[in-house]
Amino acid sequence: MDKVCCSTHLIEGDGTFNVNGIESFMKEVKLAECGLSYAVVSIMGPQSSGKSTLLNHLFGTNFREMDAFKGRHDDTAFEKQSALFALAVSDIVLINMWCHDIGREQAANKPLLKTVFQVMMRLFSPRKTTLMFVIRDKTRTPLENLEPVLREDIQKIWDSVTKPQAHKETPLSEFFNVEVVALSSYEEKEEQFKEQVASLRQRFFHSIAPGGLAGDRRGAVPASGFSFSAQQIWKVIKDNRDLDLPAHKVMVATVRCEEIANEKLASFVANEEWCEFDAAIQTGPVSGFGKKLTSILHTCLSEYDTEATYFDDAVRTTKRKQLEEKLLQLVQPAYQSMLGHIRSGTLDKFKEAFAKALNGGEGFSVAAHSCTKIFMTQFDEQSADVVIQQANWDSSKVREKLRRDIDAHVAAVCAAKLSELTNLYEKKLNDALSGPVEALLDGAGDDTWPAIRKLLRRETESAVSGFSVALSSFDMDEQTTDKMLASLEDYARGVVESKTKEEAARVLIRMKDRFATLFSQDSDSMPRVWTGKEDIRAITMMARSSSLKLLSVLAAIRLDDEADNIEKTLAVALVDNRSALTNKSITSDDPLASSTWEEEASKRNNNWLPPPWAILALVVLGFNEFMTLLRNPLYLGVIFVAFLLVKALWVQLDISGEFRNGALPGLLSLSTKFLPTVMNLLRKLAEEGQKPPAPEPQRNRPVAANSFQSGSNNNGDVSSTASSEVTWSEIGTEYTSPSRQEKVK
Repeated sequence: MDKVCCSTHLIEGDGTFNVNGIESFMKEVKLAECGLSYAVVSIMGPQSSGKSTLLNHLFGTNFREMDAFKGRHDDTAFEKQSALFALAVSDIVLINMWCHDIGREQAANKPLLKTVFQVMMRLFSPRKTTLMFVIRDKTRTPLENLEPVLREDIQKIWDSVTKPQAHKETPLSEFFNVEVVALSSYEEKEEQFKEQVASLRQRFFHSIAPGGLAGDRRGAVPASGFSFSAQQIWKVIKDNRDLDLPAHKVMVATVRCEEIANEKLASFVANEEWCEFDAAIQTGPVSGFGKKLTSILHTCLSEYDTEATYFDDAVRTTKRKQLEEKLLQLVQPAYQSMLGHIRSGTLDKFKEAFAKALNGGEGFSVAAHSCTKIFMTQFDEQSADVVIQQANWDSSKVREKLRRDIDAHVAAVCAAKLSELTNLYEKKLNDALSGPVEALLDGAGDDTWPAIRKLLRRETESAVSGFSVALSSFDMDEQTTDKMLASLEDYARGVVESKTKEEAARVLIRMKDRFATLFSQDSDSMPRVWTGKEDIRAITMMARSSSLKLLSVLAAIRLDDEADNIEKTLAVALVDNRSALTNKSITSDDPLASSTWEEEASKRNNNWLPPPWAILALVVLGFNEFMTLLRNPLYLGVIFVAFLLVKALWVQLDISGEFRNGALPGLLSLSTKFLPTVMNLLRKLAEEGQKPPAPEPQRNRPVAANSFQSGSNNNGDVSSTASSEVTWSEIGTEYTSPSRQEKVK
């Protein structure tokens, strides 16, 4: 037993629990460190039966002996409350009784025993308490003869106590372990008394061992929770409520385990090593993060387990889990930061290694695959070192984020590399085609377009072959590769077409220069000397024919090897003077009036009707306006007059004919004719209004009508003639489709 002796008054006379006293007592004897290695002993008995004397000699205490004449007055309620409190908190209850009271009906200990048994009924599920009957001032009668009589008295009292229905047939042994000892008179046989007490003390030394006086430890409260448990038990008893020890045990465990958990959480937050970790992780990765943090958490949880080990298992486990969750919640941001540092560091290293591999000549696809594999493995290894054993955290989301970042970087580099390759081969094609095509077009001979087609085919095949080899290192699907190769082919074709259109835009200047050169120079490119004998007509026709050849070469883009009659058509339309003089109006079979070199003109400008859906929309949306016209006939007259004026303008301006060659030429022509035509129409109407009425109706057509019609026809002829006159400046360029040659506008 501990040599430290300390006493305190636990319950005051007015029933107040001495909280400060028990806290001081626990600190003094260091009770909280004992776990379950302690036992609570209480003593009951009649007044002046030697209880203090027994305790002082048994445990070395210094309780003052109470003056029999100054003791407390009998208080049955307080007696029952204190008895219940003693039974609830004690492992061993000493019942002090006089030897001469054994077997007596009016013995002083019988009311006490009845009280003990009655209050025991209020403990619904009590632990098994040891009742040690201490027979004081024993006589010559041996203990072997006294004990059966005492046990019979105890059983009678137990049988006579009113019990709850649940314990009607419950034997005394379910509630108590009954022990009987006898002591000699302290006053008459002091030495013998002390020897007997010393022998009894030995039994208390080993009281908490299995089979000892307090061997049944099922309901024992861990020492650190004794103060709180005792306070709550007294509070329940004082409030005259039934005491449920199992529920009380859970409540004490809940409060104490939560207190312990909070203490350990606060201790972890203040831990110097953790604080250094938390500060360092904000700026960069920390070496040995997982192992060190696992160790700190393990220490914290182990301390909790040590202090809470004797409390209720279910409560202890629940509170430990809550503590662990709070600790992990506290360290999770640091864990995520650490993974973030590893991810960003791995990504930077990947970018560097990937760029180095590409610069070293390694194929794009091979470099991307190998670098990705290496650095994803590196991330897995580093993230494994960050694992905290107490947590079941998954780093897969961070790993997926890293993989997405790597894939995005690879895609960006791939796009940049492909763009560089595309620009490189497009530049090669442009350099290989632009100059030669320009030279061939400048020569403008019968073999110009065959030579251009041959050049285009040769350079395109060369570029596509090199581009295809370069693309093979990117491991792209066949469809994408074919699309990029086709795009390069289109680019090559576009270079030729662009150069052709560029040269065609200067066709008139080139034709003029060629005509002047051929007319003023001989076959040796020497200045022609005019002697008067030269055939000027033949020279002119030769120079014109050569200029026409240049025009025919630039009149259409002939990248498809198909025969055409463009040169013949131009010769008939532009060189044959008789054809140009006799055909004064543009007809539907005029080859120069169409947008292509086919035998028919474009019909897209001749469809004046709106689509059917537009007509339907006009009918639906214009219904209200139509009803308004029906209700106001005057509007119909105004609309009719307006219709006549518009119809007259339509005929006078020959709008259909003007738009035959396209929208823009038609608008330009109408803009110059609109105002004069309107003025002419108004003038004729005014003249008709001023003429006197004829004496009698004429059967022939009125002069005014003839004049009006004649004017209309004349205007139409002028317009048609003007539009049919073709000069060198009206020849332009336009792109050709694969199926036909179109004019170059």
